[in-house]
Amino acid sequence: MPTVLYVTDLTYQAKGRRYCDEDIALSAALRGEFATVLCHPLDAAALMGRFDLTVVRNSGPVLGYREAHEAFRERALAEGVKVFNPLHGRGDMAGKGYLLDLTAAGYPVIPTVASADGLGRLPEAAVYLSKPLLGADSIGMALHRPEELPSLELDGTVLLQPRIDFRYEVSFYYVGREFQYALYAPDPAARWRLERYDPTPSDLAFARRFVEWNALDHGIQRVDACRTPEGGLLLVELEDLNPYLSLDLLDGGTRASFTAAMAASMRSLLES
Repeated sequence: MPTVLYVTDLTYQAKGRRYCDEDIALSAALRGEFATVLCHPLDAAALMGRFDLTVVRNSGPVLGYREAHEAFRERALAEGVKVFNPLHGRGDMAGKGYLLDLTAAGYPVIPTVASADGLGRLPEAAVYLSKPLLGADSIGMALHRPEELPSLELDGTVLLQPRIDFRYEVSFYYVGREFQYALYAPDPAARWRLERYDPTPSDLAFARRFVEWNALDHGIQRVDACRTPEGGLLLVELEDLNPYLSLDLLDGGTRASFTAAMAASMRSLLES
């Protein structure tokens, strides 16, 4: 039976979510096919070489242990350790610079700049939002009036976006490049009060563009988007590091299907 090092921080407290419950249940479901051991992210680099596969799940924002996280990445790449998700992801795994790349490439994403000379490329808005390039979980986010923008220090480490008035946020969950389910927050003020969402073909085409752009054949991705007043979707975030899955909100059949797809993707990665 393949051995799995399952990386999670069971003590991390997230607003509106129970990270520990999700990982306890998911790791238990995987034990039928994998010999699974849980460890804290700070211990992963030292332990991963003893296992066939290292699975990074609800390990929390890496801001609090960035040096240890970078050491984990460097060692895993140098030693050829198989990590799920694979470490070549282009989304949040690499910071939020992809929002700049996608904006420049004309993808349907909230317009994003990181330098003063880019301010003219942002649409007019009543309020603008800044966030650290290497931020996560809304840490370091701030709001600004238009007249404050010229005084901001935009040195490439901070992203700036217009604050979008949206109808709701919706998330599309994928294993590899295969869609699994979608959830949405009907109340814009309650991001994690989620309900099941039945995506339309155009919704799935929207999400698929970002999954294909990211080119992760294995692993879990969550495409977060907002529905504009005009009815379109804009990308908010492409989470490919440790996306929370809200599995507790799914019916038993969908949850079992997701777990089976995840296990199959793990086996495929081991065989690659």
